[in-house]
Amino acid sequence: MPLPKPDPVAMTQALVRCPSVTPVEGGALDYLQSMLEPAGFACHRLVFSDAGTADVDNLFARLGSGRPHLCFAGHADVVPVGEASLWTHPPFSGAVHGGFLHGRGAVDMKGSIACFLAAALDLLVDPAMLHQGSVSFLITGDEEAAAVNGTVKVLQWMAANGHTPDHCLVGEPSNSEAIGDAIKIGRRGSLNGRVAVTGKQGHAAYPQLAANPLRGLVKICDAWQQLVLDEGTAHFAPSNLEVVSVDTDNAAYNVIPAKAEARINVRFNDTFTAASLEALLRQTAEAAVGGGKLALDMVFSGNAEAFVSTPGPLVETLTGAVAEVTGRQPELTTSGGTSDARFVKDFCPVVEFGLVNRTIHAVDERVPVSDLELLTKVYRRFIERYFAAASGG
Repeated sequence: MPLPKPDPVAMTQALVRCPSVTPVEGGALDYLQSMLEPAGFACHRLVFSDAGTADVDNLFARLGSGRPHLCFAGHADVVPVGEASLWTHPPFSGAVHGGFLHGRGAVDMKGSIACFLAAALDLLVDPAMLHQGSVSFLITGDEEAAAVNGTVKVLQWMAANGHTPDHCLVGEPSNSEAIGDAIKIGRRGSLNGRVAVTGKQGHAAYPQLAANPLRGLVKICDAWQQLVLDEGTAHFAPSNLEVVSVDTDNAAYNVIPAKAEARINVRFNDTFTAASLEALLRQTAEAAVGGGKLALDMVFSGNAEAFVSTPGPLVETLTGAVAEVTGRQPELTTSGGTSDARFVKDFCPVVEFGLVNRTIHAVDERVPVSDLELLTKVYRRFIERYFAAASGG
């Protein structure tokens, strides 16, 4: 008996009803495995942890063993719902009302997982469709958290076990207004920084007996924000630095504090690496203070380098599928925050394409039912074009 046609709306509802607030699995991976295994996918549940971090449950599933190997990557974990009473519909109800499917993760990114699942199950239960290739799912459980026990470690496991993909599509919500607006071909890097300036505490009426660290901190922050990091590059907007926090832990008006601290975040393009950017910021801070009585302590961190997938066959195949189904010519962009594509790019070419990101992480996150149906059609056409090109069709 033929299997019923996969329904991306019902699949999205099933996933949204799993309370998989990061890094809790919440039943989402169990559901995906229950759908993939009957279709012939070999499923592997991969649990990773580090000292001081929670166990993270991940799923890798592959149909076929040949080349080319196309991987769909995504995350089943979601951010917290916030104040549940503010939601029009319960955040894990998956309620459909007024043409929208409501719930946490509906857009980011359970909806796109469901769409690719529906497209794959509709096409790939026929082994001939693969043309000797294979398709896989890499679904992680900690993208919205530390992102240390998910995609990065699954990719390492895949490489060690002969599952390195040839190409990857990440289903992050890439569009701003409508399906077909944009394909992300890269991401900016992200660098966090903390600078602590230590002086000498004293009475505000006797500044000559103290050393005010805020004087130095203000100079450093001003010097950093005056930097013109770059003018942008071929695929990236200019890098930007933002001071996001200034703190002295001082509630008194008549006390010069002993220490002042600021935190920054820099979103940078391929002009820099994290190391070269850190060197510039350290040099600028030290020059701004210029020695004296103040001591500096700077710490930088980040695991996201800027990257771009040079437009080629993968981008052209996806662009053609998007244009054919939606009638739109998608913009190739690197805007937005970071994603797990930053880990995938070390193993194979990667692009991102998913739903419209207007309500992600918000109260009343929701997706038009019509968008789920349209994205499924795009993914289906993309898979068809991908394997047809591989077979010379």
